[in-house]
Amino acid sequence: MDNVLTQLRDIVGEPWVLTGADMAGYDRDWTGAYISSPLAVVRPVSTKEVSRIVALAYEHEIPVVAMSGNTGLTGATQTHGGLIIALDRMTKIRSLRPDARVVVLEAGVILAQLHAAAEEHGLIFPMTFGAKGSARIGGMLGTNAGGSNVLKYGNMRDLCLGIEVVLPNGEILDLMTELHKDNSGYDLRDLMIGSEGTLGIITAACLTLVERPLAYATAMIAVPDLGSALRILHRLQKETGGAVEAYEYMPAAYMRAFQELRPELRPTFEQIYAVNILVEMGTTISELAHEQEDGTRPLNQNIEAILAQYLEEGTILDASIAQNETQRQAMWEVREAAAEISLKTTPLVNNDIAVPVDKVGYFIETMDAQIAETWPEAKTMYVAHLGDGNIHYVVWPNVDDDGVKNDIMEAVEDLVAELGGSFSAEHGIGLGKRPSMARRKLSAALNVMRAIKSALDPKNIMNPGKVLPE
Repeated sequence: MDNVLTQLRDIVGEPWVLTGADMAGYDRDWTGAYISSPLAVVRPVSTKEVSRIVALAYEHEIPVVAMSGNTGLTGATQTHGGLIIALDRMTKIRSLRPDARVVVLEAGVILAQLHAAAEEHGLIFPMTFGAKGSARIGGMLGTNAGGSNVLKYGNMRDLCLGIEVVLPNGEILDLMTELHKDNSGYDLRDLMIGSEGTLGIITAACLTLVERPLAYATAMIAVPDLGSALRILHRLQKETGGAVEAYEYMPAAYMRAFQELRPELRPTFEQIYAVNILVEMGTTISELAHEQEDGTRPLNQNIEAILAQYLEEGTILDASIAQNETQRQAMWEVREAAAEISLKTTPLVNNDIAVPVDKVGYFIETMDAQIAETWPEAKTMYVAHLGDGNIHYVVWPNVDDDGVKNDIMEAVEDLVAELGGSFSAEHGIGLGKRPSMARRKLSAALNVMRAIKSALDPKNIMNPGKVLPE
């Protein structure tokens, strides 16, 4: 392997091939649950360098794992004896064309960096989540990331026009189209997005941008139950012409946990309600966004009138509308603490599931009851992207026993399957959900996936042991 390391140093330069203690920070995931012992960490600066690295690995049949921000939760970057190709030096925004509403950028660009670049042109890249300051575009594409604005804008797959991929043999597959319509054969772009580096390494992408809203109306509302929350969402969409961008559910237990985490912050409401919803609407219509003499905006006035009506009807119990950007960010801070709150206690069973939007309440009520009956010492914590049916349902068992944790995950999956849902919504499969793939994915689908993997990666060097079960 000394010869391989020498060749790697020739490709990227000696400072960018890390071994031994220098690999600290790359040898474990964000959760600390998955520890790696890689042969080396290689930090290329271009697609051509990635191509040469992968070709060398292919020649010597060395496993290759792509790493972006390393903020995943499923162990998708773990390796023992393989090469970690860290894309954190590939941070160029190659071009940003406001008239075409597209940005071409490398896989190592951090989401917050993209947000800042787009806003300079009065545009936004409409995806956001708590890890925006560390998550990178390559990893987001690799897992088909979601976030809080999927309700209006969709997942990464919906926001991506083209990609550049290094295949397992080192060949560069240029799919960097900027077209919105292209029906020329199989959609290889969508095949690669969400494949978690098992079919190739995404090194660059062409993403869509949208007009930055001129104003936002952001509110926290308390409602009697999730059924009411869903009806309110539909009414808001109808009365605002589909302006709702985010609709996030947080239960009472979550709000109490946030107060414990951030006791210095003033709570949104004087009391803790059972069902709390963060709702945000945006507008690009200048008449709705224009600031009036009293400092208010018509958009906020419209929302205030709608919520006041709901309050009078008893449809909502309480409401607080952000009056400025500071208050808006404070509301989002509550929601974006979800990962910190959910992962602060161990052991845990971390479920990232999706059910039809009208089944979210039934799932939570039924699953909570089953957990209480079968594992009475266990505790649950959850939040949901209510508008798209994605629930982050965490269970904290009282014992660190793999059998118990697996039983809990199976129980969750049973109910999810009964409701026609998915055991994986936006975090990916990695290592953590491979047992779920074996249990829940149709054998015909797994056979097709294995056939694709075998055809593209006959030596099985691309992130081996991830996604597909044995």
